[in-house]
Formats: sequence, C-alpha cells, structure tokens
Amino acid sequence: MNSDDEAAFREFVTVQMDQLRGLAYLTCGDWQLAEDAVCTVLAKLYARWRRVERPESYARTMVVRAAVDEVRRPWWRREHATGDAMPEPSVRDGTPDVIDRITVLDALRRLPVQQRAVLVLRYLEGRTVPETAEALRCPEGTVKTNTARGLAKLRDWLDVAEPLGTVAGSEHIERAS
Repeated sequence: MNSDDEAAFREFVTVQMDQLRGLAYLTCGDWQLAEDAVCTVLAKLYARWRRVERPESYARTMVVRAAVDEVRRPWWRREHATGDAMPEPSVRDGTPDVIDRITVLDALRRLPVQQRAVLVLRYLEGRTVPETAEALRCPEGTVKTNTARGLAKLRDWLDVAEPLGTVAGSEHIERAS
C-alpha cells in the first residue's frame, strides 16, 4: 500500500470508527464483541483497500456480519446459556432521553441475533429488504419474517401501541455511538 492509500485508510478509520463500533454494538449487544468485530473488519479492509469501491458500505456490511458471527460462536453461547439478557454495557452515551434509550436497547439485546441484525439494518441503517438480505446472505423472505417477528417481540416487550418500524415508532432507536 502506498502512502496516499495508507493516509486515505487512516482518515477512513478516524471518521468511521465510532459509527462502526455503534453498529456492531447494536447488532451483537456487547461492547467488547463489537470492538472485536470492528477490528477484524478493519484488518480485512486494510488488505483490500485498493480493490474496494465503496469502503463505507463494505465496512458496514462486514461489521454486521462479523458481529453476528461473534455472537454465534459456540463459546459465547455456552457462557450465555442462561437465556438472560446480555450484560449491561459499561459505557453510557449520554443521550437526552436515557431511560427510553436504555429500555429500547435492552429490548433489542433480548432479540435473537438474526432478528436484531435485521432490525438494525432495516431501521437504523435504512436499508431495503434486498439490501438487508444481501448483507446477511439470506433470502428476502427470511428478512421479512425476522422483521415481522422482531418488531412483534419489541412491541410486546415495550408495550407499544403504535406500530414499530415507522419513523415515529422507532425514534428512540438511535446509533449507540
């Protein structure tokens, strides 16, 4: 990699790191796993930097995949076999409506990883069903099913009367960065 490419990569990391970490956290629900996922993706991106046309899109897609993979590892399932919600993050982000945000993030963390990943991509990243299916390497029908099931669970857990998934219904789900 020449010095211009290296400088461009460093600038990319400086600008994107917090957003990628927040996306990974929302996907896997654990700050340490999120950090691992982002570092893994950035190492892969560094090696492919000259060949990647849209590094932001590539990184975001790969971060979600890496975060899902981190949660699916057998050792992780053994350690979290109690079925309880994931542990509270050690860092708070200071948003104005902290109680609502924590409640929604807790509900997101309780979802199965595939449903959580679909909802994060669809409603926080603003991706379409086909884009989400491509990012997660699954059929569009699976994305639709996971969206419906995930929103239904969130609606029940949060006791929300208005439909989640609309702009008004998802206003408290923000990036955790």
